[in-house]
Amino acid sequence: MMNDIPDKDFLEYIVKALVDYPEDVKIERKVDEMGVLLSLRINPKDMGQIIGRAGATAKSIRNLVRIIGLKNQSRVNLKIEEPAEREEPIEREEKKEEEKEEKEERTPIDSLDELTL
Repeated sequence: MMNDIPDKDFLEYIVKALVDYPEDVKIERKVDEMGVLLSLRINPKDMGQIIGRAGATAKSIRNLVRIIGLKNQSRVNLKIEEPAEREEPIEREEKKEEEKEEKEERTPIDSLDELTL
């Protein structure tokens, strides 16, 4: 760490303090005519901790990184890479599919047959 790239070092310090898997934190720094782009890759299980509720944590981290950039006369942007593995959304989709199948199996006529007087 601390190798004359203050924005990258600062981001790495903050993110590693927040996540459960600090060894999986990878930051790539690219400089072009638009400024500096920091691309952050983390363990998929840590995404919720970095994004935060309604994106509040991610927004705060972006603001802090921009401030560090302003201090060093550069425009710094943060891109949080989507993990290749999708765990929770797939499970939700599977549950929705199962619910649809259950609904399709039961028809109103079936419900009337179960009705006893």
